Amino acid sequence: MGKASKEEKTFSLEENFARLEETIEKLEAEDITLDGAFAAYSQGMEILKQCSEQIDRVEKRVLKLNDDGELEELEEL
Repeated sequence: MGKASKEEKTFSLEENFARLEETIEKLEAEDITLDGAFAAYSQGMEILKQCSEQIDRVEKRVLKLNDDGELEELEEL
């Protein structure tokens, strides 16, 4: 049951936030080794990248109702 597949599991944004919390807890552990910290940091950065991409995709799909009652894309701030 290993991850022999080239395709990685896709996590929801909420799942990725939970994974980040777990990674932070690993990094805050007093008994973490330098290698363990580096691995956790690398994993956390990858999760952050996925979160950023997910948020970007959502922002591109967000629409708003204008004054005329029509839908239009939400302008970037």
